[in-house]
Amino acid sequence: MWDQGDPNRFRVKPINNHKLAITVVIATKNEEINLPDCLESIKFADQVVIVDSQSTDKTIELATKQGAEVHQFFYDGGWPKKRNWALHEVDIRNDWILILDADERVSPDLRNEIQIAIQSQITDAYYIRWKFLFLGRWMKHSWSHGWMLRLFRKGKAQYEDLGMRSEGGWDAEVHENIVSSGVTNRLSNPLDHDSNQDLSFWIRKQNEFSDWNAARRLHQLNQGVPPLKTLFSKDLVKRRKFLKSLFIRLPAKPLFMFGFLYIFKRGFLDGREGLYFCWLRAIHEFNIGAKVFEAKIKTSLKHR
Repeated sequence: MWDQGDPNRFRVKPINNHKLAITVVIATKNEEINLPDCLESIKFADQVVIVDSQSTDKTIELATKQGAEVHQFFYDGGWPKKRNWALHEVDIRNDWILILDADERVSPDLRNEIQIAIQSQITDAYYIRWKFLFLGRWMKHSWSHGWMLRLFRKGKAQYEDLGMRSEGGWDAEVHENIVSSGVTNRLSNPLDHDSNQDLSFWIRKQNEFSDWNAARRLHQLNQGVPPLKTLFSKDLVKRRKFLKSLFIRLPAKPLFMFGFLYIFKRGFLDGREGLYFCWLRAIHEFNIGAKVFEAKIKTSLKHR
C-alpha cells in the first residue's frame, strides 16, 4: 500500500543531539577502507549492528572501537542470507531499522528526514534513492534511478527469496529486494554511495556481479513476463521487475544500455566521468550476456 497523504512526507526539521531510536544494520567483509566513513555518518543511531563474514582486515577492530555490535554470519549455501538472517536472529532493540552497505553514508539532510519519518503513525517503510558517486563525481543523470526500500519498522519488511543460493559466491543479498506488506512512502533526500576503493577494485567487483547476474538472468528468462498491470503498480519493486523482464529480452542490450544512460538519461552532462561510467555499465551488460551464452553452451553439451 502506498501512502500519499502522510503529512510528514516533506516536512524536515533540524535534528536534536539525542540518539535516534533506530537500528542500523551493515553487512561487511573486509571493509576497513569504507567502514569508518559509514560509521561516522550514523553516530546518531541508538544501535549499530555489523553482520560480518569473517573479515581478515581491520573491519572488526574499527567497528568495535566505534561501539558497534559485531555478529558473525557463516553461510551454509541456503536461505536466509546475511542481512535477512540479521533481521530475524539479532536482538534488534528499536522499532525502526535502516539497512546500509559499508560504502554508503547518511548525509545530515537525510538524517534529519529520518528523524521525522520514524515519528509517522501511518507509514511502515520508506524508499530511499541513491546518490551514486563515481570517480568522485555524482552521476546525477546517468545513474539517477533506483529507489530502494531501506528504512522500515521491525517486523514489517524482509528480503525476498529469489531462489539464488551460491551463484557468484554471495553470502549476502545482491539484487534481492526488501519487500513490505505495509504502508510505504519515499524520503526526499538521497543516500550517498561513495566507495573509497579504486577503479580496479570496482571493475573486479562488477565482474563478480556479472557472475551472479548471469545466473539470475537464466532464471528470469525461464519465467514469463509479469502482467502488464504491474507496470502501473504503486509498488516500485513490482514496476522494476516488469521493466527488467522486458529489458533482458531485448537484442543488443549493451548498446541499448549505453544509449539509454548516456543519451536518453543525459549522462553526457556528467562529464568524462559519466562517459567512462556509461561505457563500463555497457561492458557489464556485455559480460552478463557472454556468461549467459557460455552457460547455455555448457548445458547443451551436457545433453548431447
